[in-house]
Amino acid sequence: MNENCEDKNNRWLHRFAVLTAIATFLLLGAGGLVTSHEAGMSVPDWPNSYGYNMFAFPPAKWVGGIFYEHTHRLWASAVGLMTTILTVWIWLKDSRRWMKWLGAVAFLLVVAQGVLGGLRVTMKMDDLGVFHGVIGQAFFALTCAIALFTGAAWQNLSEAKKENVPGTLRMLALAATLLIFLQLILGATMRGQHAGLAIPDFPTAYRQLWPDTGADAVAYYNAGSNNPNTITAFQINLQMVHRAVALAIFISILTAALQAWRKLGKRDPLTKFALFWLALIICQIALGAWTIWSNKAADIATAHVLVGALSLVTGVFWCILGFRRATLSPAAQAEPSAAFGTFAANK
Repeated sequence: MNENCEDKNNRWLHRFAVLTAIATFLLLGAGGLVTSHEAGMSVPDWPNSYGYNMFAFPPAKWVGGIFYEHTHRLWASAVGLMTTILTVWIWLKDSRRWMKWLGAVAFLLVVAQGVLGGLRVTMKMDDLGVFHGVIGQAFFALTCAIALFTGAAWQNLSEAKKENVPGTLRMLALAATLLIFLQLILGATMRGQHAGLAIPDFPTAYRQLWPDTGADAVAYYNAGSNNPNTITAFQINLQMVHRAVALAIFISILTAALQAWRKLGKRDPLTKFALFWLALIICQIALGAWTIWSNKAADIATAHVLVGALSLVTGVFWCILGFRRATLSPAAQAEPSAAFGTFAANK
């Protein structure tokens, strides 16, 4: 009877973890709309909203950019509350010490996100928005990992399901995941620099393979540009690096998918996951191009951010499952510390 109650509690913990991850994903979308609509300073004070308590701000005043910024704040508050509940629930009901610390890290990250978002407003610093965006992506990946670790599929993973995952394939997937995180940092920097349209054409760049960024060339670009923000050489180079990393990511994941197909077989779950990952990256590249062709339409730019987040989480999941499956032993059937030695000392 007690065992059944415990299983039911774990199921509800997992469901709440999944709900928290979904809410975080939607929060990324809300944040993307704020940035895409350049509404980050539509509400100039924090934690209040135009002098009102945030939760008492009259809906009649939610107009224009205020709507995007204020609803983002309210949704962020909801995610903060859900993360707090999730952390306490893990500490009370999950016996795994490393899971307790993952919950604590999630709580600290959501607090840091709230503070950074507030300071971005009060200090009027675009650079803080870059950190805010990057930590948001990392937090989403962490909530998804917690949802995975609390699920029955993770708990029931056993030695009988172990299959060889070549080390080169695992390293390639890990490298691709790190490249995606780097790409998200570059993307957040571009958004903070208002550099999304620093190069107005694609796949060429000012009709060149790599554009000239000399002073005369940049002055010429600005003279013929419809961009309300002045284009700089740094912004042009930043976008070109962003494009180059996108190509490197595509090649890495394409290679990983082909290797998985050959070495694991087309029916292997990790192969199917790698193919899904490749499809996400192709979609992400298409959305990046569409963002430029649409003159940075807010919905397209936000979709680009969201698919980037899903690509990161897919890479994180592939690495967790790939390393887990390759190193699983009977003595470590319920612990990811076999794949990540840093957790071993916490047992």
